[in-house]
Amino acid sequence: MTLRALVKDHGLVSSSQAWISSGSCDLRPVPDNQEVFCHPVTDQSLIVELLEMQAHVRGEAAARYHFEDVGRVQGARTVHVLSVQPLCLENLSLRGCCQDAWFLSGKQQVAKENQQVAKDVTLHQALLRLPQYQTDLLLTFNQPPRSHGPENLSCPPWSLGNFEQLVTSLTLHDPNIFGPQ
Repeated sequence: MTLRALVKDHGLVSSSQAWISSGSCDLRPVPDNQEVFCHPVTDQSLIVELLEMQAHVRGEAAARYHFEDVGRVQGARTVHVLSVQPLCLENLSLRGCCQDAWFLSGKQQVAKENQQVAKDVTLHQALLRLPQYQTDLLLTFNQPPRSHGPENLSCPPWSLGNFEQLVTSLTLHDPNIFGPQ
C-alpha cells in the first residue's frame, strides 16, 4: 500500500491541519514512501516522506543531510541552510516514538520539471527521527516566490505557522505504516 493510500484513505498519519487532507498533487510520479500536497492556488507544496533512518548522521547534521539530499535529488543549483533548530519533543504529538526532532529553513535554487529557469525556493523542513521504526519522517514545506499578489488569491497561501502547527499535531494511528516490526 502506498503512503498516499495510508495518509489519505486510512488516516494513519493525521494532523489537526485541514491542508494535509486537501487534494494531493499529480505534478510528477510520487514514490510509495512519499505524498505530496499542493496548495490549490499558489505553487506551495507539502511533502511527507518516510525515509530509512540515516543512523550515520546525528542531531543537526541529520537535518542538514536530508536538506542537501533533497537538493541533490531535485537538481538544485545552489543549496543554502539559513537556520537549524531542535524541536522540543514535549510539544510534539509524536513525542512517544520520536527520539529527536529538528526544524531547518533554507533556500534552494531549482527549476521546475521541464523548465530551464531556476528560481530561489524557500524550504522549511521538519525531521522527526523514529528509531523504533528505523525511520526518518521528513516533512518539507516549499514556498516558491509568489507569482501573483495575495489580493488575487481565492484561498490564502499557507504560512510557516500552519506548517509548524502541522508538525506539532501530527499523530500516528497505525504503526504498520512502517512495515512489519
